[in-house]
Amino acid sequence: MPREAVEQPRPAVGARLADLDEHTLVVRAQEGDVRAFEALARRHQTALYRLAVRVLGNRSDAEDALQDSLLDAWRRIGSFRGDASFSTWTYRIVANRCTGMLRRTRPPVPVADPGAAGGDDAAGLVGRSRPRSPERQAELDAGMAALGDALAALPHDQRVCFVLRELEGLGYTEIAQITGTGEATVRGRIHRARKTLAEVMRPWR
Repeated sequence: MPREAVEQPRPAVGARLADLDEHTLVVRAQEGDVRAFEALARRHQTALYRLAVRVLGNRSDAEDALQDSLLDAWRRIGSFRGDASFSTWTYRIVANRCTGMLRRTRPPVPVADPGAAGGDDAAGLVGRSRPRSPERQAELDAGMAALGDALAALPHDQRVCFVLRELEGLGYTEIAQITGTGEATVRGRIHRARKTLAEVMRPWR
């Protein structure tokens, strides 16, 4: 990257931060440019927040986890070496933060959050959408509640891997990088989670 691109006056650069490629933003953030890091955070915060909601089960805890994770990422940005993508790196920070929170206290609310946590994906586990009579809506609501309880009951490692694969749509290799495990371990955790959830959700299929 040409050095003059790094040394442009900050106001002029700031106006174009949203258009810069991710590598350039990372380099600027590592040089101490807070606005560059903020641009990175804005680029990824929706997906990171969605992950936190799906793992933790409620918006308040997810907001706390996201804020703490982004602060942690800013403090550690100098250690980012690009071995994985920036999104994978931040996913890992959020996943670890959420897992730590779950270990301290398991939230009593359902994980399935149709508004912020991808209701279409979750609804697939309780049957695809049909014209909704009041009876069908009540059945769907009961199924979603059961799904939330079932997800909340999964072991933490299975829960994170399942969310990353089935709800976030990530590949096994990336999930292995995020969780710091091997692909075989990731596949095993997801398989066990699917088996457990399929059994629980059998009445709503």
